[in-house]
Amino acid sequence: MKYEAVSLELNAAMDAACAMAMAARTAPKARGMDELIVTVVDGDDLERLADEMQRIGEARDVAFFTRDAKNIRTARMIVLIGVRNKTRGVPVCGNCGFANCAENAKASGVCALCVVDLGIAVGSAVSVAADRRVDTRVMFSAGKAAIALGFLEGAHTAYGLPLSVSGKNPFFDRQ
Repeated sequence: MKYEAVSLELNAAMDAACAMAMAARTAPKARGMDELIVTVVDGDDLERLADEMQRIGEARDVAFFTRDAKNIRTARMIVLIGVRNKTRGVPVCGNCGFANCAENAKASGVCALCVVDLGIAVGSAVSVAADRRVDTRVMFSAGKAAIALGFLEGAHTAYGLPLSVSGKNPFFDRQ
C-alpha cells in the first residue's frame, strides 16, 4: 500500500493537535483549578476564523490581524486555548492589582492566576508542536477572533496556535 505525503501530513498535524490539547489540559494550574477551554478548528471553521481576523483588522485598522489571517489560511488547523476569568479564592495574592480575590471579583477584574495558567498551557502545547516538528506560532489575534465567533464559549482570554506541515514555516518571516 502506498501513502501519499498529503494525507500523512494531515494525519500528523491532527495527531500533533490532539497531543497539544492534551499538554494544555495537563499543564499545571494554580490551586489545581482548571478553567481552560481547548478546541481544534479546521476546514470551513478555520476559514471563518481567518475571515473574522481579517474583519477585525480592517475594522480597527490593525495590520497584524490581517497579516495573521493570511497565515491562518495557509494552516492545516489551529489549536485554540482560552481561559475563563474565575478568581481562585486566594486570601492574599495581589498579582491582579487588588487586595484579594473578593475585591477582584467585585470590581470585575482579571485574575492574574488564570492568565498565568493560560500561558503555561500555551507553552506546554507549543513545546509538543516543536517536539513533533510541526510549525506553529502563538497568535493573540486568532484567540480574539475565536472568542468573537463563540468558538471558546465563556473564555475571557485566548490564543490560537495554527499548525503547518510544509517545506517552509509560513509563520516565520511574515509580512
